Amino acid sequence: MLPIKTSRLILREATHDDAAFILELLNQPDWIEYIGNRNIGDLASAAVYINERLISAYHANGFGLYMVDLAKTGATIGLCGLVKRQSLPDPDIGFAFLKEWQGKGFAREAAEATLEYAYHELGLERVVGFTLPENNRSIRLLESLGMVFDRTVFVDGDREACNLYVPAREHEPAA
Repeated sequence: MLPIKTSRLILREATHDDAAFILELLNQPDWIEYIGNRNIGDLASAAVYINERLISAYHANGFGLYMVDLAKTGATIGLCGLVKRQSLPDPDIGFAFLKEWQGKGFAREAAEATLEYAYHELGLERVVGFTLPENNRSIRLLESLGMVFDRTVFVDGDREACNLYVPAREHEPAA
């Protein structure tokens, strides 16, 4: 159950106290490029985003995107968790970290813990991943988690095609 703890991280549900972090994260150039502009321009709109996108997902699905805090200091450095989209039958893993915390293994550590939680605590049978074809960092992370490219999909009415990744075991030859 939550919080999810690793040697370096704590994943927890978002609260309205996280508005300043959400404002910063959602306005990073890589968030806007690879995830999309959510038009979060102030603390009030960040608080609405937290309520409508994060907290509401916890209630509707029993899971969502979680805040990723450093275990030693409590500083919030990213988001990682599960998203249930209307156009996909399975939840997908999502992750985003502040620029200064990228490339240090935190996203992989959080994603591995999230998958462990999804399969063993939530009892989910399948978690997928998807990303834009040009998002090489996310592709490498999904592949390091044991996922493989399956096909191109359009997610929730988006006009841009995304690469769908599924657990590699689904691509193993039948015995």
